Amino acid sequence: MRQNISSGSPWEPLYGYSRAVRVGNVIAVAGTTSGKDSFGKVIAEGDLYGQACAALEKIKAALDEAGASLKDVIRTRTLVTDITRFDEIARAHSKYFGDIRPAATLVEVSALVEPGFLVEIEADAVIE
Repeated sequence: MRQNISSGSPWEPLYGYSRAVRVGNVIAVAGTTSGKDSFGKVIAEGDLYGQACAALEKIKAALDEAGASLKDVIRTRTLVTDITRFDEIARAHSKYFGDIRPAATLVEVSALVEPGFLVEIEADAVIE
């Protein structure tokens, strides 16, 4: 059985994707940014650590809705627009996954979907 989970992001219907998808005991969480506030301003604008934490909170919420938790995450992929700010993203990732230690990939990209987004994170989880 397939469960599609939406976060209400305007990009989901536009691009044709779900925030997360659960099939059996496997959950894939789509690339997640900090998003924008109700005024259309990028959340934690200019703050890589803050954007990463906001994205990870959205990932946590999607996992919760799918019946999982951060402890079930086995892999993360992180895209940043400036890899020289590694310490900031490492601090955020470690805050959420320091004891869990999933397999992880960190890649620099030239841009993300919206100007002002500094980081996008995706996660895969398996419920045992």
